[in-house]
Amino acid sequence: MSADVRPITESEIPDWMRALNTGFLTATPVTDSDVAQRTEGSDLARLQGAFDPDTGRCVASFRSFTQELTVPGGALVACSAVSSVAVLPTHRRQGLLTRMMAAELAACRERGDVLATLIAAEYPIYGRYGFGPATSVAEWEIDVPRTGLDRRGPVPADGGRIDLVDAAEVRRIGPALHERLRAVVPGLVDRDARWWDVATGVRAMSHSPYKDKFHAVYRSADGETAGLVVYGVDEHWTAAKTPQNTLRVRDLIALTPGAERALWHFLCSVDWVTKVRTGYRAPDDLLPQLLPDPRAAALVTASDFLWVRVLDVARALAARTYEVPGAFVLEVTDPDGPAEGRYRLDAGAGTCSRTEEPADLRLDAAALGALYLGDASAVRLAALGGVSELRPGAVALADTVFRTARRPWCPDVF
Repeated sequence: MSADVRPITESEIPDWMRALNTGFLTATPVTDSDVAQRTEGSDLARLQGAFDPDTGRCVASFRSFTQELTVPGGALVACSAVSSVAVLPTHRRQGLLTRMMAAELAACRERGDVLATLIAAEYPIYGRYGFGPATSVAEWEIDVPRTGLDRRGPVPADGGRIDLVDAAEVRRIGPALHERLRAVVPGLVDRDARWWDVATGVRAMSHSPYKDKFHAVYRSADGETAGLVVYGVDEHWTAAKTPQNTLRVRDLIALTPGAERALWHFLCSVDWVTKVRTGYRAPDDLLPQLLPDPRAAALVTASDFLWVRVLDVARALAARTYEVPGAFVLEVTDPDGPAEGRYRLDAGAGTCSRTEEPADLRLDAAALGALYLGDASAVRLAALGGVSELRPGAVALADTVFRTARRPWCPDVF
């Protein structure tokens, strides 16, 4: 008998959480506090579990929640964010994820969701469900002594200032700063009150305890708060009593290039710090070139990050803007899925609708998800076999239309 896949009940949350922890290789026991926080922060109708018919034990977990994604042009598009996906090692290869994902996509259609999103722990899994890698991240390690920076003090060149603050101040000012940033950066997702509570230690889960951090803000010459950084330090001293400490950035929000420059220069001026790990930044981040010697920043991570699944093609393509005009017909293949069909996109007018016109391009839902935020290249996808050109010149036109001047960015794990 196959496992029973269904939404869980409140009494099953502890068992569901144990399955999730096991799948993510976390052996920490589930506490009453963990259960209370999960119950409070979840819509039970959107928590699925798979239950072994012989033992009744939860052997797979799946969760979704409402999310807003910033798309090119600044529109906030409603998404279903998929998270907490795990299958116990004893129950792999039994189709449990396929069944849970099918139920989620059916629910997305009923809710009228435009997109679905996720962070893929493993690359090969989610393309078969129509998700495509839509943003990338980069992480650098800065060799501080090599930067060429004057480390005598964090004095911003633009007349602004850096101030250390506490977690309570970050909880107060952080949400508004992030809202201003995500209004202009495609790929960013919303951070609700719960996110900020966890990030500042107001709430803590046993498997992810809050660790003390340092916080600093950048204020411009006119006193406006335009930047925020949260960081920790891994302390290490050599036998010769020489500091070899690594500063790790946990979050950095900068509303202007001046704020960004000031915050990075501040981090590279902290005493006893010889390395700075930047955390997940946009792949075209300004950082390396903000240093006198950009080679002091060595790239240590370059990876796909946010994956997008287009559910309602017409609404999704009409929601974003395009930097150049152009019109063409897309034929999207999505067997048994919501995106199947032909669509005419007029980038100049900002419209998209179903059509019976001959297609200029053919691609599957995963390829469309990869193109959606402007990071992927239609020309490259065509070379890899992910896009078929049915009219000469259509691939080059699509590449120009979909791409954005700055690459989309999402640093948030969810």
